[in-house]
Amino acid sequence: MAQGKLRIAEIFASIQGEGIWVGIPSVFVRVSGCNLRCVWCDTPYASWNPEGPVLEIPQILESVAQHKIQHIVLTGGEPMLFDPIEVLAQSLKAAGHTITIETAGTVYREVPCDLMSISPKLANSTPPKDSGWQDRHEASRLDREPLRKLVERYECQLKFVVNPDQTGDIEEIESLLSELSPVEPNKILLMAEGIDSATLNRRMKALVPVAMARNWRLTPRLHVDLFGNTKGT
Repeated sequence: MAQGKLRIAEIFASIQGEGIWVGIPSVFVRVSGCNLRCVWCDTPYASWNPEGPVLEIPQILESVAQHKIQHIVLTGGEPMLFDPIEVLAQSLKAAGHTITIETAGTVYREVPCDLMSISPKLANSTPPKDSGWQDRHEASRLDREPLRKLVERYECQLKFVVNPDQTGDIEEIESLLSELSPVEPNKILLMAEGIDSATLNRRMKALVPVAMARNWRLTPRLHVDLFGNTKGT
């Protein structure tokens, strides 16, 4: 029997709201705990203030199985931080599931995964000095070696949170891409930063010419449009 424990913020079924598989019915397993503290984090209950029960792997698998959905998203927080994520992913794959792992790309692991959804954090994510997290956040997000290995090893998408009201984000993305193995342009995704539909819509429109000029992809946050910025969606 699969062994191990993970602190789980939530397990729920919804549609995938972001990325190249947007719209697919999915079960989300949100692991609680993160090595980053993004200033705009939209799931602080899995990072800034981690919450949720500690569950055995069989308990997680049982909860997932109740939904009878093939696509599973292992997300966080940062799911790649924790050794038992390997056991969980192996067990899900053995049960015939398709797996997406959502990660910031700061930790490398060998795990079964059909899509590694990597969201490297830009300078716009850096928390203020008085948070006590700035130095640790910067040290983790700027360690590119795990990111390079993930891009080389996995079928992946690179999803960048961008605020077009600020300057420097696109230049930072282009600089980062120059340090990695080539990634197909249609797997480089721009996602507007924001937690409400009005802000996201306005910023997405501003990002259209940026994406068009580079053959990158623009991704919505469909779950926010449909349900708002709430848990379990």
